[in-house]
Amino acid sequence: MPNVKKLQHLDQRLVQTEAQLQVLQKISRLMARKLSLLQVLQAIVEIVMGATEADACLIYLHEADDLVLCASNTPHPAQIGKLRLKMGEGLTGWVAKERRMLAIGQQAYKDPRFRFFHDLPEDTFEAFLSVPVISRDTVVGVINVQHRQPRRHMGGEMEMLITVGEQVGCIIVLACIGETADALISPVKALLSSPPIPPAKKPD
Repeated sequence: MPNVKKLQHLDQRLVQTEAQLQVLQKISRLMARKLSLLQVLQAIVEIVMGATEADACLIYLHEADDLVLCASNTPHPAQIGKLRLKMGEGLTGWVAKERRMLAIGQQAYKDPRFRFFHDLPEDTFEAFLSVPVISRDTVVGVINVQHRQPRRHMGGEMEMLITVGEQVGCIIVLACIGETADALISPVKALLSSPPIPPAKKPD
């Protein structure tokens, strides 16, 4: 007889894989549309919230040496565009500076790297999952996912969010460029003006 536990595990993995694929499909559709930066950020928040069943999703964007809160699933009119962290400051700044994911299952507010903001109710949430948003090998922001209750972050969920961080970086950059992106050099001209790729060296 087939191992029941093994079959259950395979079924669970299949469900996780299908969920990850749906997230990537939604991200791919964003890449094909002409959206404003605000529309892009809100779409990313909605996708991440649905995929992680989170209580909060916050997106910070990199400006100079700061990380600026630019989007959230809940309205923070007094903080959007104004709340700032230095690179390396707080959990979010650590993620940006180290270019690494950070997952804390409970009592995230007790982490020595934590920076408390009195106006953010999310600062009292237990679980914290954060990934850098990267475009062309440069950190352009950070995505934070938070849960009110302790949570065991599963490998599939973490892998999915890392992939989202890698995928949406280019979308954010394109949205920042805006209408000027339409006037950029054509792909063919860019190809023809590029220096030739040197031939691969033959092994000794």
